[in-house]
Amino acid sequence: MWRNIASTALSLMVIVLIVIGGLVAWGQRQYSDPGPLEAAICLKVESGSTFRRVADTLAEQNAVTSAAIFRIGADYAGKTPQLKAGSFLVPAGASMAEIADIVTRGGASTCGTEIVYRIGVTASDIQVRELDPATERFVTRVEFAPDAETIPADYLRLRDEADTRFRIAVAEGTTSWQIVEALRGIDVLSGEIAEVPPEGRLAPFSYEVRPGDAREDVIARMLATQDARLAEAWANRADGLPYETPEEALIMASIVEKETGVPEERDTVASVFINRLERGMRLQTDPTVIYGITKGQGALGRGLRQSELRNETPYNTYVIDGLPPTPIANPGIASLNAALNPATTDYIFFVADGSGGHAFAATLEEHNRNVARWREIEAGRDN
Repeated sequence: MWRNIASTALSLMVIVLIVIGGLVAWGQRQYSDPGPLEAAICLKVESGSTFRRVADTLAEQNAVTSAAIFRIGADYAGKTPQLKAGSFLVPAGASMAEIADIVTRGGASTCGTEIVYRIGVTASDIQVRELDPATERFVTRVEFAPDAETIPADYLRLRDEADTRFRIAVAEGTTSWQIVEALRGIDVLSGEIAEVPPEGRLAPFSYEVRPGDAREDVIARMLATQDARLAEAWANRADGLPYETPEEALIMASIVEKETGVPEERDTVASVFINRLERGMRLQTDPTVIYGITKGQGALGRGLRQSELRNETPYNTYVIDGLPPTPIANPGIASLNAALNPATTDYIFFVADGSGGHAFAATLEEHNRNVARWREIEAGRDN
């Protein structure tokens, strides 16, 4: 009898173990298989939140099939103590394991609100943007000038939220003075900037920052980025260029940056100026003259006068030979590469063509025809 009881108990135990094993295997599949989420969502994890609360939120949004399995799986994987506050993009079909990794890996938020301080050539502004999880594109909610009389309430509120991200976007062709002045006006940064860095040495780029970051540290990042870009471009430069130093190449890159806003033209514009240097011709470029007048402290706001084109200054390339003494703006990486790997052409002239680009010419006769066409276009716009 006892033998039968023991045998039955053992059989039941085996069955129970098989069932438990099956349940564990099923739970593991549930945890690692693609989830039910049909469209990406932005999951906000509040500071001080718990894994239970996050699991319940995910279940409510149909991102996980079971809050309990999500918690148990995350706990088994050692993820529970690593929960991070922030806003996180959860892609469609994400498994529970992937979601657990997303909310515990750390780093900056991957969705939600982003405040961008945009430093431009002619103007700067502040944008408050929100990531649309469905398209993974940012939608601008608020946009205003830094010197606006009334600061939008949404900006003030979102600026102080813990999961808001901050970015400084510097446009190509801005001057060092413009960048410094804009940084001084960004209210989430701290400290002072002792002096304006040398022209051309601040890399146009998009820099993520955090509230309280020192302005001098942001400047240091810009300087380091531009130094690295220039060093790489110089190391990979074409043979036979008329530059003796990387600084001369940086000057040329800044001129190219200010002469054209068409990316495809940069290497051709660079070839024109290089051809001129090699033939002993003057560069004769308006942006250098303008820089000599403004010193990079804002736009000229009018056309150049004949007296200014004749006035001998270190930056008037209509009267001086060779390059000006410094860059005239902060060039982007594309202009650096164009100055150090220009197109091979015989062009020595160019003029606007009415499309936003330029018409290039190898002879004065051809150039004069291009100029005549441009004047016809201008005259038609005036009528």
